Amino acid sequence: MTSIGPWPVTAVLLFLSLAVAAVVARWVARRWTAAKLPTLSPLTDMAIAGLIVARLVFVLQWWPQYVAGPWSIIRLGDGGYTVWAGIATAAGLAAWRMYRSPALRRPLAWGISAGVAAYAILAGMLALMQASAPPLPVRQLQALDGTSTTLQALSGKPVVVNLWATWCPPCRREMPVLVRAQAARADVHIAFVNEGESAADVRAYLDNVHLAPRNVLLDGSSSVMRDAGSQALPTTLFFDSAGRLVDTHMGELSDATLTKRLDELTSSSRRAFPTHTQKANR
Repeated sequence: MTSIGPWPVTAVLLFLSLAVAAVVARWVARRWTAAKLPTLSPLTDMAIAGLIVARLVFVLQWWPQYVAGPWSIIRLGDGGYTVWAGIATAAGLAAWRMYRSPALRRPLAWGISAGVAAYAILAGMLALMQASAPPLPVRQLQALDGTSTTLQALSGKPVVVNLWATWCPPCRREMPVLVRAQAARADVHIAFVNEGESAADVRAYLDNVHLAPRNVLLDGSSSVMRDAGSQALPTTLFFDSAGRLVDTHMGELSDATLTKRLDELTSSSRRAFPTHTQKANR
């Protein structure tokens, strides 16, 4: 699931689909009925109820991770939503509204159908864009000890590349989450690519916050950020074991969302490259 700004792309696609549904439902209501029917209100209620339930179900599914950082529950931009729960809620509310208001049945049916079609088209376009995403960057980067290296040196396992800077508040907040994941997960490489700062500044910051992550790399010219098309920090890139970009998140990651994405990344890599992954994990 790619992100747009701080919001998961699913939420953005749902918003656009809701707009399409509202336009079609209003047109159908005017075309086939004489009365002015409130078509936008039930569609909005469906979207809001669906998003709330999708968020609550996700939080319950990953409750142990949220207990460790309860404030992350209200961080709605972390991408933590259970889509099936949201869809079921919206569908149930739509059925109830159409049962209670027969005049709304045709406009809502047409609007919902148009919204679903719009979502399918937009999701298909996103999948095509994701298929042509750039591979794991090959640019020369500098380690904190001054040696030159590349992200390609981490290939063989799935690679998570976190683009960050010491002056970035959400970068600082999410770094402990990524450091804990790095220590706990042997099936994935996590690299911290600092954008535009010196080794002295990065070392001073890490010493000050008492963090010692592995794979801290310096990108003095912000070339990786440009290659990834990132417009803001933090941005986290998820590459499979073949070095293909499969997911992008712009904004702060919570422990629950990161855990879910790492599980999805490693399981999809095992399915796509079983022999390759088994060798890398030895």
